[in-house]
Amino acid sequence: MKLGTVLALLVYALPAVFGLPSMDAQQLLSVENNISTYEHVSHPAFVEYSLRLKKPALCDNSVKQYSGYLDIAEDKHLFFWFFESRGSPSDDPLVMWLNGGPGCSSTTGLLFELGPCTINKTENGTVFTSHNPHSWNQNANIIFLDQPAMVGYSYSSNKTAPVKTTPEAAKDVYAFLQLFVRRFDEYATRPFHIAAESYGGHYAPTIASIVHRKNKELMQAPSSGLLRINLQSIMLGNALTDPLIQMPSVVGYACDGPFAVFNTNSKECHTMRQRAPICERLIKTCYTLDNRASCMPATLYCWAGLFGVLDAANRNFYDVRMPCNRTENPLCYEEIDWMGEYMNLPEVREALGVDPRAPEFTACNLAMTQDFALQGDGMRNTKKLLTEIVDEGIRLLVYAGNVDMVCNYMGEMQWIEQLPSTHKDAFGRAPFLPWTVSNRPAGVVRSVGEGAGNITYLTVYEAGHMVPHDQPEAALDMLNKWIHNIPLAD
Repeated sequence: MKLGTVLALLVYALPAVFGLPSMDAQQLLSVENNISTYEHVSHPAFVEYSLRLKKPALCDNSVKQYSGYLDIAEDKHLFFWFFESRGSPSDDPLVMWLNGGPGCSSTTGLLFELGPCTINKTENGTVFTSHNPHSWNQNANIIFLDQPAMVGYSYSSNKTAPVKTTPEAAKDVYAFLQLFVRRFDEYATRPFHIAAESYGGHYAPTIASIVHRKNKELMQAPSSGLLRINLQSIMLGNALTDPLIQMPSVVGYACDGPFAVFNTNSKECHTMRQRAPICERLIKTCYTLDNRASCMPATLYCWAGLFGVLDAANRNFYDVRMPCNRTENPLCYEEIDWMGEYMNLPEVREALGVDPRAPEFTACNLAMTQDFALQGDGMRNTKKLLTEIVDEGIRLLVYAGNVDMVCNYMGEMQWIEQLPSTHKDAFGRAPFLPWTVSNRPAGVVRSVGEGAGNITYLTVYEAGHMVPHDQPEAALDMLNKWIHNIPLAD
């Protein structure tokens, strides 16, 4: 369950609410074992944060793995699950994967899309996992992080979400990364890539911006308290990054695109065309004032005004080829339910070191979605954060499955074309080139720069919102070429 389904539910839920450190710094790392349950990691530079972890034996026993929590003083606890590469862990890059929502667990990415194992269910109703030959840890070490608190197995005793905006969430993620690479110093100098999907188009640019800014500060004034994180790229899959462009693009996709769900002359299309300009005006105001008072109305109006109409199509927002009656199946994918059944098995909770205070696992926390919406977080412009990052050498990959309606390829293509950067003109002149996988057409790619590119856009054929689920072989080919800076085009 991701951005489209969760935010579509708001139509019904919210209508009434208008350089590496010195050796001395490394020695400050505190690691202790708590009986036989957790290993605890802390550092004086992060007095409000600590890491606790254990070694589970689930999903893929062929690789080293860790799970546990980032514990934050304000009673926030972020769950993570890490898998070493199946290839060469000491040489392969480090990737952090984030699902969106906001409020959706990155375990969805793990068990449903690109992790070492895939969720399954027998005919008699037993849930289990099976080996995924196209896992993204084939040639990468990968972290799946549930954030903010109250997502997945992340928890807080605070009855309301302790974090309600992307910038707040990003600060905690940066602390997690610092403690993680201190504990696992073999990854401290490895290339680091942030990969995110859906609402991750807000998360990833914000986190990358903090990492990049902190790295620059360390270059100017080295600190024994902070590590330089070797950020190399950002990967955004069917991501919400520039709502001003992407929200109106839904109308063109649904009414006039090659995968239209309505007749262009239908009353639904007429209604959406009337509402789209209002949505745009509200988002422009949000972009200008950038505060809750201006951004919340844009969030509520645009999602209800446009996606409320789209719900009448009874299609899967994430894959318009598929029917979906949300009254009968709100999530559209039965595997999401299987995932919840599996993650709530007592033996799974115990193996992962899930804290007894953590709630029952759910794929998405709708209350958090509402909290973020009421802050107007979703309509803010995170594209603007990418200009400095890209211009200063951090590579950007944007990929989009062509049958996703929520964060559709039309809107993705438009916003990356308009991204202000030193590469903008060259990118605008770059042709679309074929991308083939196993001698079959897999998509088209547009790129500027050497290797895989400084800025690269990829349309993935026959894939929806969750590209690694729909096209696992192609998604792995994309990842492997990107992280090793090999051109994607033929």
